[in-house]
Amino acid sequence: MLKKLIVGLAATALVALSSAHAQDLKEINFGIISTESSQNLKTDWAPLLEDMAKKTGYKVNAFFAPDYAGIIEGMRFGKVHLAWYGNKSAMEAVDRAGGEVFAQMVNADGTQGYYSHLIVHKDSPYKTLDDVLKNAKTLSFGNGDPNSTSGFLVPSYYVFAQNKIDAKTAFRVSRGANHESNALAVANKQVDVATNNSENLDKIKDRLPEKFNDIRIVWTSPLIPLDPLVLRKDLPEAAKQKLKTFFYTYGQGGQQEKDVLMKISKLSAFKPSTNAQLIPIRQLELFKERNKFEADAALPAGEKQAKVAEIDRKLAELSKN
Repeated sequence: MLKKLIVGLAATALVALSSAHAQDLKEINFGIISTESSQNLKTDWAPLLEDMAKKTGYKVNAFFAPDYAGIIEGMRFGKVHLAWYGNKSAMEAVDRAGGEVFAQMVNADGTQGYYSHLIVHKDSPYKTLDDVLKNAKTLSFGNGDPNSTSGFLVPSYYVFAQNKIDAKTAFRVSRGANHESNALAVANKQVDVATNNSENLDKIKDRLPEKFNDIRIVWTSPLIPLDPLVLRKDLPEAAKQKLKTFFYTYGQGGQQEKDVLMKISKLSAFKPSTNAQLIPIRQLELFKERNKFEADAALPAGEKQAKVAEIDRKLAELSKN
C-alpha cells in the first residue's frame, strides 16, 4: 500500500518540486523514521512541526511510513523534503534519494552521541554478550530495521561480523522490528534477546517504567554520532536557508522550545553538520562487507582478493576526509 501511495504521488510531487525552483515552496513534508509507534512519534514531534510552520511560514506536514525505507523512498520521489534519519538511513538517503545532511542533534547534556545495546529480560540467565553468542541456537532474536544504525548496522558489525557470525542463521528464530517493539518484546518475554539503543531505552524508562525495569543490557557499543537531519539538495535555496535557520536556532526561544526538544529525545539543540558525519558509518558498512568476502569459502581466491582490495581502496579514500 505504501509503495502504491509513493508511486501514485511521485509524479505530482516531482512536478511540484521542480516548479518550486523558481520560487519558494508553500508546503514542507517532514519525514520521521519509525523508531516506535506513529502515535508516540506524532506526540513528540508535533510541537516542533507547529513551531516550524509558524517561524518559516510553510504549511508543515508530518510524513510517516511503517519502516525506514518508506521515508528514504519518500525523499527519493520528492514526497519528503527533509527528514530525521539515523546515520545508516541518512547514508541511504544521501546516496540514492538526493539528500544532504545539514544538521545533527545535540543531547541535553551537550554530548553528541548515543549507544547501541543488546538487551535481555532481567530474569534471563544470560549476563554477557559471550553468554548470548554461545547459546544463540536456542534463543529468539529481535533485530532492528535494516536501515537502522543502532538497531542493525552497529550490532551487525561489532557483535556479529567481528565474531564471524551471521545473525540471520545464528539464532533459533530471528525477526526485525523497531526499537520500541523490540524493547517491549524483551520485557514481555516474547524474544530472548534484541537490539536497542540508549535513546529508546530512556523513552521506555519515562513512559513505561515497569517495562524498563524488566530489561537488562548485556552489550553496549562504542559511541555512535547523534542522528542527522537531511534535506533534499535540490530544494530552492530560499527554502534551505529558512529551514536551516529554524533548526540552528531552535531551543533558544525560551523554555517551551527547550521542553519540546527534551520530549523528542532529551535534546538541547541542532548543530550544523554535513555528509562528513556519515564517514564512520560508511566505514562500518565497508568493514562488514570486507569480512563477508573474507569469510566466503566459495568465492575464488582471485575474485576475493580483488573485492577485498577494492574495499581497502574505498576505506583509504574515506580516511583522507
